[in-house]
Amino acid sequence: MSETPSAAGRPRDPAVDRRIVRAALDVFGDNGWAGFAMEVVARRAGVGKASVYLRWAGKEALLTDALTTGLLQVSDVDTGSLDGDLVELATQMLDLYAGPTSRAALRLPLEAATIPGVAEHYEAMRTAQTLAARAIVRRGIDRGELPAGASITLLLDTLVGGAMMHAMSTPPDMRAALAQDTAAHARRLVDFLLHAVTAPA
Repeated sequence: MSETPSAAGRPRDPAVDRRIVRAALDVFGDNGWAGFAMEVVARRAGVGKASVYLRWAGKEALLTDALTTGLLQVSDVDTGSLDGDLVELATQMLDLYAGPTSRAALRLPLEAATIPGVAEHYEAMRTAQTLAARAIVRRGIDRGELPAGASITLLLDTLVGGAMMHAMSTPPDMRAALAQDTAAHARRLVDFLLHAVTAPA
């Protein structure tokens, strides 16, 4: 974590660190960068302001660290089949946008470019996620699971966009059920998409 040296003596409490990180994501998700302040995060976490400043020098460092350690990172997966890989990818996307930190995940693309220190982190994270997703589809093409001329961009736009839209459009009273079983919808989404891509013209 990005932090200032802690005072000698009392050891750091990982549980407090996690509460502050979660509170930082909640505050950012609810209020955006304009309403993001160390004092507000401290109140949300139920800790003193000094506990936050002991760990992070300022709100830029706190938010960057929270995004790095508290926000689900979409990563490359290799289950041995395109079908399995895409289900895992779709599940990760649904977990990101339907899970407990979904508000921060949805706000981040809108505000990242305007936040000092966060813009570079977000761009690096987005690039890594894009490369990981494209690698999944390329492996499927190399294994003959997709036609050689299949559009990687359109396939991923449909998969990722479908997962995000489903998470965003799920009624509030059904979001908890979705968050508990994202793999089920990921399976339905991938089955539909692969059928559309591989069905004879």
